Amino acid sequence: MRKKITIKLIGIFTCFFSVALMKVSAQEKPLNNINKKDSVIAFGDSLSSKTRIYLPFSIPLFANLSTVSTQTVDNSDLLKHPVNSVTNALTGRIAGLNTQQNSGQPGFDAVSLSLRGRTPLILIDGIPRLISTITLEEIESVTILKDAMSTALLGVRGANGALSITTKQGYNGRERISFSIQSASQRPLKMPQALNAFDYATLRNEAIRNELSVNPFYNTALLYTTADLQAFKDGSDPFGRPDVDYRNEVLKSSAPLNRYSLNMSGGNSTVTYFAGVEHLKQDGLFKSTDIYDTNNYLASYLLRSNINIQINPKLSGGIHLFGRIGNTNEPGATTSAIYSSLLTTPSNSYPIFNPNRSLAGTTRFTNNIYGMAVQSGYRQTFRRDIISDFYVKRTLDDITPGLYIKGMVSFASYLIEETNRSKPVVAFQRNVSASGVETYSNALTQPSPQTNVSIINTTSGQPNVGQGRQTYLEFSAGYNRTFKDLHNINAALVANYDSNVYGSNIPYSIKGLSGNASYVYNEKYIGEFAASYSGSNYYPGESHYKMGFFPVAGLGWIISKEDFLKDSKALNFLKLSANYGRVGNDNPGYFSYIQRIFGGAVAYFGTGAGAVTTLNESTLANADITYEYANKLNINLQGKFFNNQLGFSLDYYNNKFKDLLTQRGRNTSLLGNFYPNENIGRNKYNGVEFQLSWQQQKAGDFNYYAALNVGFQQSVVEFFDEVEQPFPWMQRTGQRVGQSFGYVADGLYQSQADIANSSQNGIATFIGYTPQPGDIKYKDLNGDGILNQFDQTVIGSKSPLAIFGANFGFSYKFFDFSALVQGVANYTINLSSNNYFEFQNGGLGNAFSQHLDRFTPATAATASYPRLSVGFNQNNHTFSSYWLRRADYIRLKNVEVGITIPSRLASILKISSIRVFANGTNLFTATKLKGNLDPEVPVDAYPLQKLYNLGVNVKF
Repeated sequence: MRKKITIKLIGIFTCFFSVALMKVSAQEKPLNNINKKDSVIAFGDSLSSKTRIYLPFSIPLFANLSTVSTQTVDNSDLLKHPVNSVTNALTGRIAGLNTQQNSGQPGFDAVSLSLRGRTPLILIDGIPRLISTITLEEIESVTILKDAMSTALLGVRGANGALSITTKQGYNGRERISFSIQSASQRPLKMPQALNAFDYATLRNEAIRNELSVNPFYNTALLYTTADLQAFKDGSDPFGRPDVDYRNEVLKSSAPLNRYSLNMSGGNSTVTYFAGVEHLKQDGLFKSTDIYDTNNYLASYLLRSNINIQINPKLSGGIHLFGRIGNTNEPGATTSAIYSSLLTTPSNSYPIFNPNRSLAGTTRFTNNIYGMAVQSGYRQTFRRDIISDFYVKRTLDDITPGLYIKGMVSFASYLIEETNRSKPVVAFQRNVSASGVETYSNALTQPSPQTNVSIINTTSGQPNVGQGRQTYLEFSAGYNRTFKDLHNINAALVANYDSNVYGSNIPYSIKGLSGNASYVYNEKYIGEFAASYSGSNYYPGESHYKMGFFPVAGLGWIISKEDFLKDSKALNFLKLSANYGRVGNDNPGYFSYIQRIFGGAVAYFGTGAGAVTTLNESTLANADITYEYANKLNINLQGKFFNNQLGFSLDYYNNKFKDLLTQRGRNTSLLGNFYPNENIGRNKYNGVEFQLSWQQQKAGDFNYYAALNVGFQQSVVEFFDEVEQPFPWMQRTGQRVGQSFGYVADGLYQSQADIANSSQNGIATFIGYTPQPGDIKYKDLNGDGILNQFDQTVIGSKSPLAIFGANFGFSYKFFDFSALVQGVANYTINLSSNNYFEFQNGGLGNAFSQHLDRFTPATAATASYPRLSVGFNQNNHTFSSYWLRRADYIRLKNVEVGITIPSRLASILKISSIRVFANGTNLFTATKLKGNLDPEVPVDAYPLQKLYNLGVNVKF
């Protein structure tokens, strides 16, 4: 009998398929939910000894029977965060994963990831992808693959670790429908606090007087008069001497974020399905007008459909589809330009409007910030993503039990169209004559027609710019069988081809043959081996493929299975494992082994001055370029105690990266060209990661859990062909990767006597600079009395970076609560920028709250900021340890409370369950960083957002 099954999703899409519903015999097993777990840990780690994980290319294995080092976050924890990108929901939940959110701008607020010091590859259902913006509702789990064994199958792409996203699948059972509505209020965290007009004018006068004390001929045109100061103070001249809080004029105090999600899943022994749609609208903070929307926002629409079919008892297949529409909007002047103006424009620069209601400005400040936000037109970006996966799997139990083969093909594409409908901001300067006659200047910016351009960038050749597509082919075979309940053999072989096209570039293709095999004796002793022979096509040679062999081996010992421990009542599971091997990192550039010649400037020759076109040689080619690789060691000890309630996991890793592409340190500008990146660099990353968890077994109405994770990361530059340094403290080799070098500050000069005695106290000065009381003094490391590059050394923290997180929660009857705290220690930021210094841009720049604590004779003993100056000060504004700040912080990242309506009440409405919840993100931050600065976004960027979210989830 044939039946037609129709799945409809509220008019969004309709999927029809016909299958033959066959009666399942007693020997046949119905299709199981492939994402069903043997044990579920509510707090989202992978300490369970029976957790099933998925390696690259969706190769499954059980963590207790392998030497891999992984950690998993489940869907229940991800959904507690009202965020757009799944990466933002991982902060504080993974040991060794450092996340940093550099912006809170809608559509551009995803965190950057650093896994054991490197940026991990992103996999979706086992396939490398460019996007991580998929709906949290469609995700079953996210697994971090940390070591060489877990990424061995990736071969030339496995060195940096991977973030593996597994999407939800259907199951054999009654259909379930889930609908969620969430609405959040976003509020900015911290931004540098600009001074009001009176304080600004007072401090600028002080800075000018400081300049006059050094140079009596200094220009005094920027001095404010006593009348100016009084008008700023009492607000008596709002047009001539304004005091404007531009931030308050341009930004709203809060902005909404709304999310609507609908998904359904179910199936029978023949067909299982999961389908979901989501709409998210995240508004920005800019004020707008009723004419057209100039606020920055993100509006996205996402669709997921995963259908798996058991065609016959031995043959199965699936069609997995994903689609995304993502639209962003911002003012025509651009978000970054407006925020830069907010930071650099003093509050007394101009009023928002002139008395005649025209936009105000001056010849020094021609762009009115309010006009930039609401009268500069708008820019929009339209992104479209499509992913389609098709697979067929055939079991070969008739040949030997446990054997299967599988084929997969996947197509993905993205298109990004940018529309520019911006226009100039037209402002006017008001002038008042001595007799009180008011006139206005010509437009400070010449009016011109609005720009109307739509482009699709096809020439950049960069991922996630313009347009791109991916074709992925895979064939795999696997075998998993246990003999006599003692000998387990698990093996897989994968051949794949991954071709990516970015814009008009020649396709970048990676191909390889990978495999892994493990032998487990009596669930006690583990031997494991994996290898990959893979490479890409951007290299010299006839085929253009540079192939490499990447082997990994591991051993494991389940100690708790030994006779002397197996009867222990306290210990349930204890495993010691280690693996070591080589994995690669492909970083070829775009055919960088080919020497390129481009047209250059016109040259003139002869008495007739005839023009001749010249040719320029680009960066030198590297004909010997190859892939980077890493030799990685991981040792793991993990255990479970007290009926699996207490768990721990301890990892030590030592990863040595070699053949890193870097520019030769001993190059010379006499060559007249740039040296290429060469495979000469060597870096080492090592550290320790620890997880501890307690999961109370269900015993009545009250249950609770708690988990802690911490990671310590250290790195060393072992070699980059550094030029021979005249002094040992100048050596970059042997220091941390990315270690800061600069001058060592030794406080502030307190007096002229302090300056006079500076050379005897080991202090040096720049040639030609006359230090003043309140200037920063620097250590003379080589003792020559002159401050120059020979006095630069390591500055900032040299201690291992510490990343930690703790989450805990409880449930009592129908009420539940959870909280997540995360933080970073030994973390240093650099505040040396024009948006932190005072009166930059020739004295027209802004001043901030930290400048109130500047050096004066009265505050000499307590000042935290040098004496004020106008413009760039050679001594005080140079890069030094004075401008590095310890930015260690602890953040209350997430709190959620929920109430689940009792089932007896929900059943009255024919509903399975109703849960009402409230959660918050970035609720509180404890840090010693001063100046109203956030440790993740200290200066000149769109601020992070604090979110208060309400939602309801209904299941049918």
